Amino acid sequence: MYSLLDSGSGRKLERFGEVVLARPCAQAFWRPSLPREVWARADASFDREDGNRWEGRNRIPDHWIMEESGMKFHLSTTDFGHLGIFPEQRAQWNWLRKTIADSKRRVNVLNLFAYSGGSSLACALAGASVTHLDASRGMVDWAAENAKLNGVDSIRWIVDDAHKFLHRESKRGRAYDGIILDPPSFGRGENNEMYKIERDFTETLALCRSLLSDTPLFILASAHTPGCTAQTLTNLLAQATTGLRGRVESGEMLLTGAAGVMPLPSGTFGRWINE
Repeated sequence: MYSLLDSGSGRKLERFGEVVLARPCAQAFWRPSLPREVWARADASFDREDGNRWEGRNRIPDHWIMEESGMKFHLSTTDFGHLGIFPEQRAQWNWLRKTIADSKRRVNVLNLFAYSGGSSLACALAGASVTHLDASRGMVDWAAENAKLNGVDSIRWIVDDAHKFLHRESKRGRAYDGIILDPPSFGRGENNEMYKIERDFTETLALCRSLLSDTPLFILASAHTPGCTAQTLTNLLAQATTGLRGRVESGEMLLTGAAGVMPLPSGTFGRWINE
């Protein structure tokens, strides 16, 4: 399982299964709670000063498996400091599973900018049919391996630019009961398509609105972009769902650990829920 062990001085100390890592975290500018020697015992650390680099990478496995929120994940250190999981999404995974299970019907879900598939897995394990899209073939392959690890075979895998795919789905007349999206601050697709959240997110949401079924359940958005606050997501979702019955909820996503460990803000979420 994942656990936040400590944070402060621009760093976070985390446990991923049996592996303890120290990584950068700009928003953690308070003092660490644990002594320096505890941090020094981390199995490996990542730093973005003087370029992205790992220290102690050779001391940890190239790949390992961790179970979190009832799902198994293949983890691996990447050159950008990521591991193949965003544990701040745990609350959203639990919410997705409950929402889909409580609907007591077959649910069709689209997951955009879907990375290694935590949300796709949560929906599929709750009984939904899922379309998983990411612009990176490597990440889609990683997500497919996670699905195989969990015995999931109800996911359609798509490598494509999000807007191109959404336009084609609209022409095909496809509809989804739930849509999940976690857009990057800035990203490029396989064919060098560029995405900028400040410029493109409103269009993304408008395209998502056009693909909602006649009996939709939700739109769930999250963001790790500085300045994309909970209120920002509330405003964006409220505009995107004008004329639809429902409500918008939003808040901070948090990395958490044992009692006494200060929660660490790590992005924001917003969700429109049909009523």
